[in-house]
Amino acid sequence: MFELLPVNASDYLAARPETRGRRWTIAPLGGGVSNTVLLAESADRRIVLKQALPKLRVEEDWFADRTRIHRECAAMRLLAPYLAPGCVPEIVFEDPENCLFAMSAAPAAARTWKTSLLDGATDEATAGRIGAMMSDMVRAGWQSERWRSIFGDLAAFDQLRLDPYYRFTASRHPDLAEHFHARIGEARTRTCSLVHGDWSPKNFLVAGDSVMAIDFEVIHFGDPSFDSGFLLNHLALKSFYRPPWASRYATLAHRFFDAAADGLPSGAEWFEPATCRHLACLLLARIDGKSPAEYIREPELKERIRSFARTMIPRPPATVAAFFEKLRKCL
Repeated sequence: MFELLPVNASDYLAARPETRGRRWTIAPLGGGVSNTVLLAESADRRIVLKQALPKLRVEEDWFADRTRIHRECAAMRLLAPYLAPGCVPEIVFEDPENCLFAMSAAPAAARTWKTSLLDGATDEATAGRIGAMMSDMVRAGWQSERWRSIFGDLAAFDQLRLDPYYRFTASRHPDLAEHFHARIGEARTRTCSLVHGDWSPKNFLVAGDSVMAIDFEVIHFGDPSFDSGFLLNHLALKSFYRPPWASRYATLAHRFFDAAADGLPSGAEWFEPATCRHLACLLLARIDGKSPAEYIREPELKERIRSFARTMIPRPPATVAAFFEKLRKCL
C-alpha cells in the first residue's frame, strides 16, 4: 500500500486526474494519533489529504482497521444535505486501494475550537452551533433503517473508542469496571441515530460564524449520548486545566447541550442522564485510558481529575447542570 508522506504527496496529486496540472505545496497538519493528514495548496485551491494509519501513535499498542476511512467519506457525502452549508468538507476524490481521500479545506483563517478554548476564547454562539449541528445529525438519521444498514457496524467504534477508552480504563480501575462495561453495553445496544464518535473541540474548524466538523472516521449508528458526553468531557477537562475560566466553560457546556437536545424526538428522556454517565467515565478515561489528554501533564492535576471522576462514576448526576455544579464545587 502507498504510504502518504509530505515528500511524495505532490507527485501523488500530479498523477490524479482530479488534481493534476497544478503545482502543490504540501504541509503536515495535526492528524491526531490515527491518521496522516496533509494540507495541499496550489495557486487557486486548498485541499486536505487524509490516510488512515493501521497503528495509532500512542504509547500503548492500539490497532485499527484502515478501511474505516471509506465510512468517513460515505458519512460526509450523505450528511451534507442535512447540515448547513459548509458544515462538512466536500470530498474531492477517494482512493480506496490506499485508504486515502482528499477533501476541501477550511478557510485559511479557521482555527480549531480547541485552540480557541485553551486561549480563553469562550464564544457561546460557537457552542450553540456545534450543539445544533449535532441535533441536525441525530434527527437526520433517527431510527432510520437505511442509515442503520450503512453505519450499523460498530467495529471501528469499538477499536477506536470502546476498547481504548472504556475497557482499558476498566482494567486499571477494576473496582469501577462494572460501570465501564455498562456504558459499553448502552453504546452497543441503544442504537437510534448517527453518532460521530469524536465530537471533540479539536474537530471543529471555526472561522467567524462558520463551523466545519471533521474526522468522521468513528461514525456509526448508535447512542448519541456518547457524542454529547464526549464533547462535555473536554469542557470539564479544560475547567480543571484553567480553573479561572471554569464558569465560562460551564456556560458553554449548557449552551451546547441545550442546542444538542433541542428537537430530539419524544421518548428520548434518557438522553441527558445517559450523557452524564458517559461524561463521568470519559473523564477518567482521558487520564488513565490509552489516549490521555495531552495537556493534562502534572501528576497532581491528574490525581485531582482522577479522584473527582472516581467519585462521579458510581453516582453521576442526572443533569448536565448538576454535573458542572459539582465540578465547580470541586474546583
